[in-house]
Amino acid sequence: MFQRQGQKAFKKDLTNIRKLCKLLNNPQDEIKTIHIAGTNGKGTTAHIIAALLESSGLKVGLYTSPHYKDFRERIKINGSFIPKRYVSTFVQMYQNDIKDKFSKQPSFFELTVAMAFKAFKDQKVDVAVIETGLGGRLDSTNIINPLLSIITNISFDHQSILGNTLIKIAGEKAGIIKKQTPVVIGEYQEMIEKTFRKRAKQTESELYYSQDLVKIKDGKSGFEFKLGKGKWIKNTWNFNTEFQKKNFQTSIAALQLLKNKKLLSVDLAGVVKLPKLLNGWNYIGRMQRIGLRPEILVDSAHNEAGMKEWVKTIADKKYKSLHIIVGFVKDKDSSLVLSYLPQEADYYFVHAKIPRALSAKEVKAEAAAYNLEGKAYTSVRRGLAAAKRKAHPKDLICVVGSIFVVAEVL
Repeated sequence: MFQRQGQKAFKKDLTNIRKLCKLLNNPQDEIKTIHIAGTNGKGTTAHIIAALLESSGLKVGLYTSPHYKDFRERIKINGSFIPKRYVSTFVQMYQNDIKDKFSKQPSFFELTVAMAFKAFKDQKVDVAVIETGLGGRLDSTNIINPLLSIITNISFDHQSILGNTLIKIAGEKAGIIKKQTPVVIGEYQEMIEKTFRKRAKQTESELYYSQDLVKIKDGKSGFEFKLGKGKWIKNTWNFNTEFQKKNFQTSIAALQLLKNKKLLSVDLAGVVKLPKLLNGWNYIGRMQRIGLRPEILVDSAHNEAGMKEWVKTIADKKYKSLHIIVGFVKDKDSSLVLSYLPQEADYYFVHAKIPRALSAKEVKAEAAAYNLEGKAYTSVRRGLAAAKRKAHPKDLICVVGSIFVVAEVL
């Protein structure tokens, strides 16, 4: 399980997932899908698209990873987790065939992807939004033939698996672009633009940048957007960070393209109630407030690009003192995160309850090189409790650094 073990659990091969889905009568071939890859923003983009498609009157499946608290967060239909009984029945029904017919046992991720495809087929969804787990070209989700492919952005993450340059990483993500299937790129990045153009040409696919389909500007209260030559529309979503603006822009661009090409029946009127719609889809872990006086914010930023945006957002907030609970996993370059964290803060270095976690003492030692000072705690909850005891009601407490650290306080 990659969530717990890291790289050794990742399989660079689609043979197993194809064989597994064949055992299930290839459910992925009987559902309409939208496929999303990228370094950051995949989960947010997937949730926005799913929520707005549901508000358009469609029955929508959503597959994302990893999960925070409940395994079933990964597989949702119209915002609801698949039933526990469905998971247990799936395992009971296929575990003997999997043991007997696979010389190379399917990974946790492969089994979950196959389960999602079957659940979406069984429940007769109108469309399923599928987020890649890692990369794209060899990701287990990449056996679908979607209506639309989406690549949010490219930055450094999982270099040991995807490559140590942005061009190599972009090449892996571009692997989700399928033959004669339109693709939306969320963020224009000159260095890798040729990589996407080349793949689109090879596959005879139309390529669009979200900025060409949807315009965004800052308004008096949050940001506004418009489609093509239409009127400016006020955004009601309260996450006015640059990253979330880009995710919003990418999502609306994708939906507008689906509508323009008559691939799906899309009604964007639901955008005015997007915050409420997202709550109905269990959208958690992204700049989520879990406490007041002091304000407590949790966010899943865990790589360089994510941390840059997190720092900008925190800098715009008003508080008396800043307290940061932070932890990492062993197979990530924590220096790319630590170098952006503010020195003017009290730190609580923590250890998430997974085998991949870097010990709190190691986090503290690495942080010292960047003049970040604080104490080490053996658990995330102990670190948060210490911050609460020390914080003034007008202070700000943040939990960041790893999805798994955030998961323990939700």
